[in-house]
Order: sequence, then structure tokens, then C-alpha cells
Amino acid sequence: MLTLWGRRSSFNVQKVAWLLGELGLPHRHIEAGGAHGGLGTPEFGRMNPHRKVPVIEEDGHVVWESHAILRYLAARHGAPRFWNDDPRLRSEADRWIDWSATSLQPHFLNGVFWGWYRTPEAQRDMTAVNRMIANCDGYMALLNAALATRPFLGGDELSLADIPAGTALYRWFTLEIPRAPAPHVEAWYARLQERPAYRSAVMVPYGELRGRLAY
Repeated sequence: MLTLWGRRSSFNVQKVAWLLGELGLPHRHIEAGGAHGGLGTPEFGRMNPHRKVPVIEEDGHVVWESHAILRYLAARHGAPRFWNDDPRLRSEADRWIDWSATSLQPHFLNGVFWGWYRTPEAQRDMTAVNRMIANCDGYMALLNAALATRPFLGGDELSLADIPAGTALYRWFTLEIPRAPAPHVEAWYARLQERPAYRSAVMVPYGELRGRLAY
């Protein structure tokens, strides 16, 4: 059976858990990291020398890094819906996956979420946080334009394209921060909330992270 390591409140773990749910893959989930610990053990270090989650193991094969795991799971278990043998069609999802990693996530997770939510109030740099919120509003406007003509980023059905950026929406829309209107993104978020796998994997309370820089 496939095994996933990582705490459920981890954004990167949630991406993997969501896809596992969409694929209906039986697996066991071992809580690791944060209050659960376990990342410093020799056994975990042999699986991932970076000692970070998520990590999966299947049939003796270990994969780490969330987007590498997404592609592995899609290629092994998700064809044709989540993995297409045509590289031109597959590139549709790859673009959004890489864009999420290089643009949206650094500004939202590393900027807004860490800078505002995970930083104790007395230590917040609100000039930097507000700049990051403005940057994220720009990214949401880009997503809004892409979703104006389609229900999901990849087209008419949920695909791998939706997973990384879609995972960010729960926190984006529940943080007490100002947000510019993005009606097509809001409609996309509403569609994602209708999916049991999204509700189970992504809509996870994260109050344990408030004001916690080291976790």
C-alpha cells in the first residue's frame, strides 16, 4: 500500500492528499513534521535527505517534493484524466504547476501566509506583507482571466493543472486580509469545495500555525 508522510496542515502535503483522494488510491497517512516530529530520524533521512514533507513510498519506491509526487501519481495512476501521453497536452498542466511553484506560492505562502499569519504580530513587516498581497491580487487577476472561459484551469474537468493553485484558495479566502474581486476565481473555488477530496484534504483547520515561525 502507498504511504504518505506529512502533517495534514502542511500546504504541500495537502496537494498530494487531494490528488490521492481524487484518484481513490488506498493509502496510509503517517503524520510527520511539526508537533508530530519524526523528520530527524535516520529512517526518514534515508527517504528524504532534505528532511521535509511530503514524502511517499510505494512498492519500495520513494518520491519527495510535492510537485514531483503529483506528476508521479498522475503518471502511474491517473491516465488519461490526470496524465496524457501527448506532451503537448501534458504541457497544459505542467505550465500551471510550474507557475504555481515559481510565482503564486512564493508570494502567497512564503510572503502573505508566513509574513502575516505565521509571524507574531509584533514581528510582522506589514509593508512587505501588503506588497505581497498586491502581488497575489495580480496573480488572482491572471487566474481570473484564464477561468473566464472554462470551469477549471485545464478545461472542462478537474486536472493536474488545478491542484497546486487550487490548494492555495482555502487559505487565500479564509485569511483576514483584503482581496481584490476575482469572480471567476471565486466560482472556481466554489466548484472545488463541492469535491469531497478537496474538502477532506485541503479544507483543514490551520489555527495551530498562527504566530508559529518554527513548526
